[in-house]
Amino acid sequence: MAAAWIALALSLKIALWATAINLVLGIGTGYILARKAVWGRELIDTVLTLPMVMPPTVLGYYLLVLIGKNGFIGQWLQHYLNINLIFTWQGAVIAATVVSFPLVFKPARAAFESLDPQLEQAARVLGISNAGVFLRITLPLAWRGILAGVLLAFARSMGEFGATLMVAGSIPGQTQTLSIAVYEAVQAGDDFLANTLVLIISVVCILILLFTSKILSGKVPMHNLK
Repeated sequence: MAAAWIALALSLKIALWATAINLVLGIGTGYILARKAVWGRELIDTVLTLPMVMPPTVLGYYLLVLIGKNGFIGQWLQHYLNINLIFTWQGAVIAATVVSFPLVFKPARAAFESLDPQLEQAARVLGISNAGVFLRITLPLAWRGILAGVLLAFARSMGEFGATLMVAGSIPGQTQTLSIAVYEAVQAGDDFLANTLVLIISVVCILILLFTSKILSGKVPMHNLK
């Protein structure tokens, strides 16, 4: 039973880190593509959305090529910073971040595109800086859609399996997340542990989806989330 709680704690840790990273990257990228005249905007959008439809094991292979010991980034990190990301929880964070990124990026871009640009222009006329307009006008108006995407990304990070297994492996207490622990328990014939792990992750995901549904329906006032 202790293994279940250890796997849960590790999954939460990885999901929180991945979600925090995507909160910054997803909002920033979504805003740029929604508001700036970027060359090849739709091509960039397509590439950034690929993790949503591409098999996780393929994403895991790409990550191995990039950050593995023989990869370009991996060799640089190992040579100059003595950092190895393979078979570490940090590697699992990278895998979860890549897989769940579109779930933050796509809603963020849609939320920014749905806003009336005249509201932002009016704020600039009143002398508010671009940063102030974004923080005081744009982000608060788009926050409902962004938060829904962030919650879905967190749930996706909690359940990530393929890319994480490829990059981080299955080391109990270090890289063995809930999803991987379920797989290992089934392979070992430990039905009790498998059932416990499945119940835990199912309850967490259901709660997240219910809360996301309430946010999208407008039943959760945004001032209650501050």
